[in-house]
Amino acid sequence: MFNTKVVQPSRLDPETKFKFRCHPGVSCFTKCCSNIDIMLTPYDVLRLKNRLGITSNEFIEKYTFMRIDDKSNHLYAYLTMGSDEEKRCPFLESAKAGCSIYEDRPVSCRYYPIGQGLVKVEGEDKQTTHEEFYFFVREEHCKGYDEPDEWTIASWRDDQDSKLYDEMNLGWKELLMRRDLPGAAKLDDNKQMQFFMASYDLDRFSQYVFGSGLLDKFEISDEEIKAMRTDEVALMKFGFRYLKFLLQLEETLKLKESK
Repeated sequence: MFNTKVVQPSRLDPETKFKFRCHPGVSCFTKCCSNIDIMLTPYDVLRLKNRLGITSNEFIEKYTFMRIDDKSNHLYAYLTMGSDEEKRCPFLESAKAGCSIYEDRPVSCRYYPIGQGLVKVEGEDKQTTHEEFYFFVREEHCKGYDEPDEWTIASWRDDQDSKLYDEMNLGWKELLMRRDLPGAAKLDDNKQMQFFMASYDLDRFSQYVFGSGLLDKFEISDEEIKAMRTDEVALMKFGFRYLKFLLQLEETLKLKESK
């Protein structure tokens, strides 16, 4: 999403302090909502399609375009900006009114002016885990840093109500780290389709999970299956586990023994 020229390279920890506030009174209000690439996470799409009362496929068709990562063949969804000169976000009501879907805004908007990264960390036991870090995004036009309100990274995350976003996005980001594994191959057409479906088209993934006999192949509790039928967050979490199994990243699912 961010131009590397505006990303400050220092890694920040949760207790790093900074001053910032964005509100209609600052001269740059909503300038960060135009002429920018916003990559959407699966949970972003889930929140937005429910906010708009449409299916995931309808949201994808109307509001996104796709890019393919050359190294991994992963498909990523980006928010389609307006066709005017400013290329404004479709959910920006006006320069004064601001965001029309603010409570369900994408995580990159939610965190601004903080960015997130993920790195692999190998412990003393040689087990690899993933660790998040943070960095400042300082765009030349942004006057929010001149405001007096003081935060830590942790208090900013709390204020932006990012807990569930962080939880959901971590599961997906771990899939994206696959591209950096030694010998990681590009996805074939079938795996690319399933990666896209389980990530972004949750309504179609639900049809696939409950209509294809997929659940008959794995040892999954009745309680989890019931949760997936009624809770899209539970279904999405299963989708991440399924993709990790499919891409042979982790043994996140156990196949039933053949009789």
